[in-house]
Amino acid sequence: MNIILKATAITLLLFATITLNAQVTKQEKQILKELYKATNGDKWIHKWDFSKKVATWHGVIVENNHVVEIDLHHNGLEGTIPSSLGDLSRLRVLNLAFNKLTGPIPISLVQLHYLEKLKLEMNSLSGLLPSSFKKARNLRELTLFNNGLEGVIPEGIGEASQLRILNLSSNYFKGELPKAIEDLSELESLELFGNTLSGTIVADLGRLRNLKELVLSYNRFEGNLPESTASLSQLKLVQLQGNNFGSIRALLNLRAESLAIFDSDDSFLNIKFGSDMPSQTRMANTKFEDVED
Repeated sequence: MNIILKATAITLLLFATITLNAQVTKQEKQILKELYKATNGDKWIHKWDFSKKVATWHGVIVENNHVVEIDLHHNGLEGTIPSSLGDLSRLRVLNLAFNKLTGPIPISLVQLHYLEKLKLEMNSLSGLLPSSFKKARNLRELTLFNNGLEGVIPEGIGEASQLRILNLSSNYFKGELPKAIEDLSELESLELFGNTLSGTIVADLGRLRNLKELVLSYNRFEGNLPESTASLSQLKLVQLQGNNFGSIRALLNLRAESLAIFDSDDSFLNIKFGSDMPSQTRMANTKFEDVED
């Protein structure tokens, strides 16, 4: 056993040594410097020391001589996100949440083939969502809540076929929920709280077989909730209150054994699913959290 533990320790030490000694190209280093400059790096909480290797910089992970992760959440970033980040071809994680970033989301970010996680929540970003996500085939998490984003949610969102988490809450999105949402078959969490989305939901929500969290509260949805929603047996959290739904009685047939929270404007369904009065919304509970998996 001691031999195994010793071998494991040596392996971990070797990996750490390789990681810290990893080099990146001049181009990738320059891109990081552009990010530092564009976001007022001299006022960051954890600054970068350009005299040291990139792999030692706060929040940066390097593998095989490429930057694969940038995690600068809660780090005092101010300014705009440079589009050159889209040239970090091996980037898998970009977390710039809980800062003071402004301006648009660069289209180049959703053109990163290897990107798995894009977290930009709790900033002051503005503008539109990119219209196409066809190159974001590995994107699993897109969290943009509490920004100033506007316009419609594009049909192109359905091209991000591996999405597990989509949180666009507390922005200014308007128009109908795109039908292409139904193409996100891996989706586990759909959170759209507090926008001005409207119209009848035509997407077949029943196709989201893995969905555990459905948060549509405080929008302007009308018509009847799709009947197929009742087939979502994995649901744990449902919040539909604050809309203009004609009926959500399709959920009378909901058989979700793990359902823990159910909020709606239908008092009968609230009682049926164990809630006779609306609880705090999902966004009210998680507004200031930043929990990493």
